[in-house]
Amino acid sequence: MKEFKGSGSRFQNGDTLLARITPCLENGKTVFLSCLPDDVVGHGSTEFIVLSGKDGISDNLFVYYLVGDPEFRNYAIQHMEGSTGRQRVPASAIARLTLNLPPLPEQKAIASILGALDDKIELNRKMNETLEAMARAIFKSWFVDFDHISGLGPHKEWQDSPLGKIPKGWGVGSLGEIADYLNGLALQKYPPENDYDFLPVIKIAQLRKDSTEGSDKASVNINPAYIVSDGDILFSWSGSLEVVIWCGGRGALNQHLFKVTSKNYPKWFYYLWTKHYLSDFQAIAATKATTMGHIQRHHLAEAKVLIPSPD
Repeated sequence: MKEFKGSGSRFQNGDTLLARITPCLENGKTVFLSCLPDDVVGHGSTEFIVLSGKDGISDNLFVYYLVGDPEFRNYAIQHMEGSTGRQRVPASAIARLTLNLPPLPEQKAIASILGALDDKIELNRKMNETLEAMARAIFKSWFVDFDHISGLGPHKEWQDSPLGKIPKGWGVGSLGEIADYLNGLALQKYPPENDYDFLPVIKIAQLRKDSTEGSDKASVNINPAYIVSDGDILFSWSGSLEVVIWCGGRGALNQHLFKVTSKNYPKWFYYLWTKHYLSDFQAIAATKATTMGHIQRHHLAEAKVLIPSPD
């Protein structure tokens, strides 16, 4: 193996890597490094700053959580330099930040508690992924393969439909018919009236990390239909197409996101049907070579769904 002699950052296990360039810094791109083999030094880009604890003064893991604090990030954002779109925070600005540190034993205790909470959050996330995969499998069994209907076969009653043979009494609709897909606002037109009362703006970046930390701010006086709460279903129809159940707290719905609701069908029904078509929508968006990938409302109307009989 050749020895690396180029420029760039050097890091090892226990270091914190902080993205220093816009928009990664604003979006909170930070990682605690623990994946390298023992005693191996990694080499990387100059677009992140490497931070680590000092022996006898600060704890590595405490430094990681300190860097994730909103006040730290706001300080870093305020000290970015360069032209618009290519701004960076210099390492020297981070080095000048004055902090009140608790004693080292307290730092270790705080980091240990926060680390345990992060482990629990990650475990819950994996459990949620497993449960959702099970839900999607059951949904496919019930509404695509009809496995749940005991004894349903050629000797039972079927009817023709645009989707082929379906159980008698079932109907065919579209995503646009079973749910309302409300597109968000251009929220830069709705700034907050003051520094204290505001709604965090939910854009695609917030959707992907399920958090409004570091987001823009909007007026609390927008139409209530565009206010997002935990448990709402959000669908990014442009850029990175995703469908999620929002759990990041109250916020304002930005353009390029749909808030999905229905007056006639339960949430699980239109959520799983939207999720069912997500890969098709992503394929459609991928064909938009000259623009940012997206879908249009007619794609929702063309996405057919099976609707079971009320019985």
